[in-house]
Amino acid sequence: MFKGEGLGWVLFKELIQTGGVFKKQNIVDRHKMFTKIRSYSLYNADQNNEDSISSTLRKKRFEFFKEYSKKFEKPIKIIDLGGTDYYWKNIGFINNDEYHITILNIKQQEVKDLKNISFVKKDARDLNFIKDKEYDLVYSNSMIEHLNKLNEQKELAGEIQRIGKKFFIQTPNYYFPVEPHFLFPLFQYLPVKMKSKLISKYDLGWYQKQFNKKEASDIASSIRLLKKKELEEIFPGCKIYCEKYFCLNKSFIVYN
Repeated sequence: MFKGEGLGWVLFKELIQTGGVFKKQNIVDRHKMFTKIRSYSLYNADQNNEDSISSTLRKKRFEFFKEYSKKFEKPIKIIDLGGTDYYWKNIGFINNDEYHITILNIKQQEVKDLKNISFVKKDARDLNFIKDKEYDLVYSNSMIEHLNKLNEQKELAGEIQRIGKKFFIQTPNYYFPVEPHFLFPLFQYLPVKMKSKLISKYDLGWYQKQFNKKEASDIASSIRLLKKKELEEIFPGCKIYCEKYFCLNKSFIVYN
């Protein structure tokens, strides 16, 4: 995915050179190449595939979290912002009396048969119903970057520190060369207009091609990756663990 001049880089250069107008004679070949590269990228980004890069990194994250959680008095009361039921199944914390986990998500989660997990259907931008320091730990995995404005991310960070005694927040690194949601080289550096053109022409990462211009624009502006310095500012006094891939910081875990 990162070696040679892959399709993502070819398309990126052509977008700059042509202002977003692709040469017709190359469209078919590039679509075929794009499909192959996307399939490879999705394979390595799939956390449910044990051989994928994403799965390998998450296993390391699980081990780090397990070691981190040992210092807590049991049972630990955790709220997972934007979490899923399968995530906790994969980490092996299901039906474990030492962990009482509340998943907060706008999408329904299947937890009825999981005795130590409950679900609240809410938006993480509205946590007013939660009392101060109600939870021992606020947990979040690749969620805060889905708030596309820095002031919203800062507000959420403040709420995380209000409702939890401790926090453990993971988010991708802005400076990693491949954007993790669209799986496209340097995508985060492109202007929204150029991102929208790509989204309207191709399936990108986890997103299917959009034929509606407004929907393409909304998706293009829906992610705001954070820099390490910004995380230090919105989580004052925090510690930051860097998840590495080929000696590069792929993502950060912010904790206290």
